[in-house]
Amino acid sequence: MVRPYDSNTDAEALWEAKRAFELGLGSGTGGDDKRAKYEGKLTDDYRESWFTWVDRCVTDDERCVLVEPDDGEGPGDGLAGYVFVLPQRLAHVWDAAVLNELYVAPAHRGTDVADDLMDGAVAFARSMDLPLDRLVLDVDRENERAKAFYERHGFAHWGEMVAREL
Repeated sequence: MVRPYDSNTDAEALWEAKRAFELGLGSGTGGDDKRAKYEGKLTDDYRESWFTWVDRCVTDDERCVLVEPDDGEGPGDGLAGYVFVLPQRLAHVWDAAVLNELYVAPAHRGTDVADDLMDGAVAFARSMDLPLDRLVLDVDRENERAKAFYERHGFAHWGEMVAREL
């Protein structure tokens, strides 16, 4: 059952899921250099600043970070997955709601976990007063599984994000 993140009980499991999310971003697309960059940022300082960010967002609205606890039937006793939607006060970043992160543990892929998390994210986004009634996200163009999932949930190509080194 999807529920809001609780910093008192979920922090360690959320961090493990976040690490897996970040390492997954760097794997399978973009080569070893990309994985090394994502892995290299996962320091203690990054963890602290990320949790500060999470805390600020869930202080705005507890629905910013929703978790699906592991049902106890899969490996580990952490989270089956989580979704992170930015709070309404940041809607002007893209003039829309922003789905920042969605992660499902490998043992729970192909189950209803991803659908349940997406349903929670969409419900939260629909409750916001937005300049544009859209929920946006970025997805790696080489991640066919994620692209198919988002298309199944009604997402369509809407521009393209580009980046440069600083």
